[in-house]
Amino acid sequence: MTERLHVRLRAEIASLTELDEAIEEFGLAQGWDEETLFQSRLVLEELATNIIGHGFGALEGTEGYFEVDVMSEPGRVTIEVSDDSWAFNPLDAKEAEVDAPLAERGIGGLGIHFVRSMMDEVRYSREKGRNRLVLVKNRTK
Repeated sequence: MTERLHVRLRAEIASLTELDEAIEEFGLAQGWDEETLFQSRLVLEELATNIIGHGFGALEGTEGYFEVDVMSEPGRVTIEVSDDSWAFNPLDAKEAEVDAPLAERGIGGLGIHFVRSMMDEVRYSREKGRNRLVLVKNRTK
């Protein structure tokens, strides 16, 4: 049976705690394994932080919202993150230099690295003025 969670949050730092608590509560109720729960929470925190700071933060004076939809079904979790800030495809972003010495690494890019490495599928689209990122995480429970 597929269970769903929908969260609509203001694009502000205070929303990170609300999102994290909602995902943790939902994942525990659905019996997600530790890896799925940890990685989903981390990836969503990174994405929400980017939406707040780079999406709406770049649009001075703009108040905005973002939405997170989570579908939990046996063997997989599907997460959709959407917002109506400026168009940005994170999959086009430069790869983080994770193998370079710390002093030689560029700033940023780790959030996208986490998304790419922790999720089993990642798809981006821009639909009706909204960024839409779909993440799929296969799970053992």
